[in-house]
Amino acid sequence: MADKTNAKRLTDSELSVFCTQIAMLLRSGISVTEGLSIMVEDSENTEGRAILKTALDHCELGEPLSSGLRASGAFPEYLLNMTAIGEESGRLDEVMDALSSYYEREDALHEAVRSAVRYPLVMIVMMAVVMGVLMTRVLPVFNEVFLQLGTELSGVSLSILRAGQALSRYSVLLVVLAAVVAAALLWLNKTAAGRAFRLKYFSSRVLGSRRLADKIGSARFASGMSLMLSSGLDTDKSLEMVSRLVDSPLVRKKIARCQELIGEGQNFADALVNAGLFTGVYARMVTVGYKTGSADAVMKNLADRYQEEIDTQVSRTVSLIEPTLVAVFSVLVGFILLSVMLPLMGIMSSIG
Repeated sequence: MADKTNAKRLTDSELSVFCTQIAMLLRSGISVTEGLSIMVEDSENTEGRAILKTALDHCELGEPLSSGLRASGAFPEYLLNMTAIGEESGRLDEVMDALSSYYEREDALHEAVRSAVRYPLVMIVMMAVVMGVLMTRVLPVFNEVFLQLGTELSGVSLSILRAGQALSRYSVLLVVLAAVVAAALLWLNKTAAGRAFRLKYFSSRVLGSRRLADKIGSARFASGMSLMLSSGLDTDKSLEMVSRLVDSPLVRKKIARCQELIGEGQNFADALVNAGLFTGVYARMVTVGYKTGSADAVMKNLADRYQEEIDTQVSRTVSLIEPTLVAVFSVLVGFILLSVMLPLMGIMSSIG
């Protein structure tokens, strides 16, 4: 059975839940085939049941779990490779448990990035809509009032009115432009090429600083290394596989430099530090972890610490953006209304 299910890739959250369930079943002494059968029966989602059923069909033919998951077409290559490693080493339950933690952290990272971008975008869209209504609907009403009083808008208010008339005149073009922007955003988020382009040119700027983007890359590196080392892989193989997971070009360069230093005879911990992957207290933690044989636990600890730092920085960024956008919005709306109301009040007082 070589045919694949036309299923979409599972999200990080769904992958974490799946790995947790497999790990629990294996630790309970239940075989992979029986465990998948139980999961198929318990699944309430039609698409999820089809994915599990495909994997189950392959496992019932005597194929390993990794082959069944690959046939479903819903799992990333990284999970498939790690599952195969777990099967070969006889530590599939430990690998699945580590994968669950890894994808849970990945989901938290993605949510942190989404939180940093989502709120400002919503506020900007709302500001644009309200400003558009003021310029195209409210100001023409005030202009009619001025004309009835024997005068017309002037100065700044007249310029804003003309801008609103231009918006109305080219509204179709603006709708097309908005659709193009929406399509570009989907491309940046839903395709591999788009994500690579976004990471290279926009991520550090949108998120507020290069530092935050580097922290995300370091968190992903530490999380991946923790998983690799706890799965029994040697440091060379672990670095090779983790380099495929990291999106940050800077972190990839550091990994490549680390591999070069190891090839030159440096030990794993010194190579990580000298390549700039870890600095300060984190570097000392890695060195101690390597000497005590607990490098995987230290990497997991570092991944958790990076996640906390990312969450803190994102929360701080959002908390600064919110009042700033509200203040800018209030000033713009107030400026437009005052540019109309003050001349109107002057005319009304002269009439009185």
